[in-house]
Amino acid sequence: MAGVDVPRFGQALLDLVQDIGRIGAFGDVYKKECSDLCRRIALLSYLFEEIRDFKGIHGHFSASTSTSSSSCFNDLLVALKAAKLLLSIAANYDSGTSHDLCAKEISLRFQCITWQLDKALGNIPYDHFNVSEEVWEQVELVRSQLRRATERNGSPDSRTLCSVLSEPVDQEPDILETGEGAFENIANVDHECQEMGDIVTKGNGKIGHNIEQMIHECERPKRFLTSSQVCKLNEDDNKKPDNLDSSNSMETKKTEPVTIPDDFRCPISLELMRDPVIVATGQTYERSYIQRWIDSGHKTCPKTQQNLQNLTLTPNYVLRSLIAQWCKKNNIEHPMGSRSGRIRKSDGSFQDVNEEKEVIDTLVHKLSSRSVEDQRSAATEIRSLSKRSTNNRILIAEAGAIPLLVNLLTTEDVRTQENVVTCILNLSIYENNKELIMLAGAVPSIVQVLRMGSMEARENAAATLFSLSLADENKIIIGASGAIPALIELLSNGSLRGKKDAATALFNLCIYQGNRGRAVRAGILIPLMKMLTNSSSCVVDEVLAILSVLASHQEGKIAIAKASTIPVLIDLIRTGMPRNKENAAAILLSLCKKNDENLACIGRLGAVIPLTELAKSGTERAKRKAGSLLELLCKLKRL
Repeated sequence: MAGVDVPRFGQALLDLVQDIGRIGAFGDVYKKECSDLCRRIALLSYLFEEIRDFKGIHGHFSASTSTSSSSCFNDLLVALKAAKLLLSIAANYDSGTSHDLCAKEISLRFQCITWQLDKALGNIPYDHFNVSEEVWEQVELVRSQLRRATERNGSPDSRTLCSVLSEPVDQEPDILETGEGAFENIANVDHECQEMGDIVTKGNGKIGHNIEQMIHECERPKRFLTSSQVCKLNEDDNKKPDNLDSSNSMETKKTEPVTIPDDFRCPISLELMRDPVIVATGQTYERSYIQRWIDSGHKTCPKTQQNLQNLTLTPNYVLRSLIAQWCKKNNIEHPMGSRSGRIRKSDGSFQDVNEEKEVIDTLVHKLSSRSVEDQRSAATEIRSLSKRSTNNRILIAEAGAIPLLVNLLTTEDVRTQENVVTCILNLSIYENNKELIMLAGAVPSIVQVLRMGSMEARENAAATLFSLSLADENKIIIGASGAIPALIELLSNGSLRGKKDAATALFNLCIYQGNRGRAVRAGILIPLMKMLTNSSSCVVDEVLAILSVLASHQEGKIAIAKASTIPVLIDLIRTGMPRNKENAAAILLSLCKKNDENLACIGRLGAVIPLTELAKSGTERAKRKAGSLLELLCKLKRL
């Protein structure tokens, strides 16, 4: 059966985006919802352009694409048509002439379309449409915005979703139903998943089961919040305080959501800017997002499309100050921040912290002293306090300690520097402090400590970079700061603890694709291979975790094969621990997919026998990986 006209389909999606962009000004009632949805859909135009320009066989995608993969395109078309109709209605909605039921229905439709767009975008076979890395990242940005909106408003139930999306939105002929066959006939796309997905949940900084075990084995396990603990904190933050009276509760319910001024939003992410920077064209962006744009190879301003004369990012202090004033005026603050000497506990009640606050304020004041002894003693005390509790981490940050600590990172007093970098590490455990540390410009100084500090300072600098990189946007900033070569140096020549800290930081940074190439070019494979072949090495798990991430990147895959890693991985399948065998098989599978040269190599090296044994007696995951490799070897023999 003939395939489907993919370019024509891409053009149909682009036409829908353009139609939505022409809807025009929105009324006050649903202005925010309409604007947010329009902006997110507009960002998808780059994806649809690449789908339109996709050239398969004579510009058609073959009938071998899977039905499950094809359904996402139908879902996407339906969701965009529903969005077009909803925006047309909401744009002209007049609360004075409509009933409450109508308003509730419109809100529900926004909720349903947001959920459906995220679902459809998550199922697109990006690899098989040759979607570029920068466009894929832009789609991931849109999806993260859609997910956050869904989390705020809740997921729709299936009955409501069907009701909203099944209604006829217009009478346009379905572009997918052509004389050549319906889009459902696209079958069996080999949509290759990233093998590192079994080790880490992609893109969100959360640790998977193997790397999580690796972190538990580190010598500093209590300094980091696990992803489940972060989720628990978020749940606790959202709990209603028991001692608030009902009148306050009613007032809260009636409070209208605050609309972020357009000038305070990053033109790329559409989110409130925390670290606005100015590019050469005079436009302002959130630092992490414009850095990602530049790292992807772009030399133009995203908003104006003008060429950037230079790639300098200048902090926009005036706008940052205005945003801070706006946040204060609208009572936008940290959910667990202190209020009038009290901190809200996880059960919703408040704890008096006036006494602790006075002590901390005094210590923070001493940090700015000209006396080296005062600075050292204050840093020592703050290090101890920041290790004890979340409350202390909140109070220390609110007392203004973070900028002062960052200034002291470059002190010549070794003991002060060790205490200061450890203070920042401890403070970064509290999620909201990560942003404050980044805004204080801490990363370059932390990298300097990583390069030139004492071994204790270097270890804790690496651990701090790991903690900060748990936030996705920070992975980009840290990767661009020169941290990766410094971490590789510590991985090569550090103490055992230093190597472990460097490995966990490098692993987490390389979750962001742009950092994988940096790590390979900085020579990461040299220390990795040395540790992998050292029989006394205690970091084999860490090495395999990093290799798993790098093997999902084309540059990394080539470099791993050239580093003669394949024989070592086969030996691990023969003699390694069960978890080592499992991860070695996963890496080999990544190296051999769509690469007959690597596949022939493992065949020549006698991998069939250990793989057969692993397929029979390994862990469940190891059996799957070994079985897939054996199938590929059988296919190669038949060619």
